[in-house]
Amino acid sequence: MIESQPTEIVTLDRLKDAVRIKWAAHARLVQIGCTKTAEDQYEINYSFDENLKFSNLRIVVNPATDRVPSISDIYWNAFFYENEVHDLFGITIEGMAIDFKGNFYRMAVKHPFAAPAGQKKS
Repeated sequence: MIESQPTEIVTLDRLKDAVRIKWAAHARLVQIGCTKTAEDQYEINYSFDENLKFSNLRIVVNPATDRVPSISDIYWNAFFYENEVHDLFGITIEGMAIDFKGNFYRMAVKHPFAAPAGQKKS
């Protein structure tokens, strides 16, 4: 039997509050993953484990206009995932505990999974 893995969609301005609730419940940050869903739209999923129950928080962003707040002040290890999201998708994440400034990965193509040039803001 596959257990339910609920996903709560939150707005950018509510992201940190929702993450703080996970932290207070002693949930473990499992991963942060990003998916391009439209030409100018991406979903970022924050996955948590709480007493062997998996759950997700999801935000929808436009990298040309949105700036995502870092959660590394709550979950310090999030800076790994956040640098990856920035480097691969060109999404600006503000306030990372450690910001590699686009150099987390060595790549031949900058932001290989991003929207075409002119539609993103680094």
